[in-house]
Amino acid sequence: MNDKPADTIEIIVNGEAQLFEASLSVAALLAKLGLPAKKIAVEHNLEIVPKSAYGAHMVDAGDRIEIVHFIGGG
Repeated sequence: MNDKPADTIEIIVNGEAQLFEASLSVAALLAKLGLPAKKIAVEHNLEIVPKSAYGAHMVDAGDRIEIVHFIGGG
């Protein structure tokens, strides 16, 4: 028996399954996760997503997203 609501999709984010209301763009995913688009790299199903495509690049059920934060230092 599946215990997730029928109107949600499951996306794997950094190795953890997470539920979202529907397919969404990378930009919308980052916003829902509370992450700024700056200083972040996003890999979608093993391919890097260019920052310029975050608004149009869609994520759907079963997709795998890896998000890497860049931290400056010196």
